[in-house]
Amino acid sequence: MRIAMWSGPRNISTAMMRAFENRPDTAVVDEPFYAAYLAQTGLDHPMREEVLASQPLDWREVASAMAGDAPGGCAVFYQKHMTHHMLPGFGLDWTRACRNAFLIREPEAVLASYAVKRAEVTLDDIGLVRQHELFTRECDRLGAAPPVVLGADVLADPRGMLTALCAALAIPFREEMLSWPARRRDTDGVWAPAWYDAVERSTGFETPTPRPPPSLSDELRRIADQARPHYEALVAHKLHR
Repeated sequence: MRIAMWSGPRNISTAMMRAFENRPDTAVVDEPFYAAYLAQTGLDHPMREEVLASQPLDWREVASAMAGDAPGGCAVFYQKHMTHHMLPGFGLDWTRACRNAFLIREPEAVLASYAVKRAEVTLDDIGLVRQHELFTRECDRLGAAPPVVLGADVLADPRGMLTALCAALAIPFREEMLSWPARRRDTDGVWAPAWYDAVERSTGFETPTPRPPPSLSDELRRIADQARPHYEALVAHKLHR
């Protein structure tokens, strides 16, 4: 069983990876196309050289591994993917070997969080347009909508939403998915020091505290407005507990 979970950045994607890795039947992989994406685009991301040295640079090699056996012979192979890493020239035939699911977050919240880590942000960086494209492609292939999970719903009701997600993926829910030890994992990408400070301290899905809407610059607001129709198209298919 291969599960490809497609998310944009600054979501609960790493926490979701923790939840699946805590299952005794599951192996995980963290953003396996990241190095290939950086090599192809030439973008300057935090810890760029370390990322390039840590993974294959040829997307074909990565795709072959994602369609292959789970590490350690596990029954479930959970793959955490960033949608913007799948550049137009990267083939997608390998995704047919996976059960594809989509993890979404409101674009305004994504942008407010992402801008703290990188000074320059583009519409492509947050991955919602690509996420919508991948979702539509999977809908066409299956003849039905694949699972879509809103990160805020998982935080509000981890047990209910993970139970619904597991049912949609045709695997049993496991109690171990609700908590994990606070630490860095060997399976975390080498970029963890730049991005994973909060999740490394976590021991489970934290209930969100009410906050006012994020304050965005005019440029970030423009990007959010461009991304919102794609988000709305995805949220219309979100899972309910």
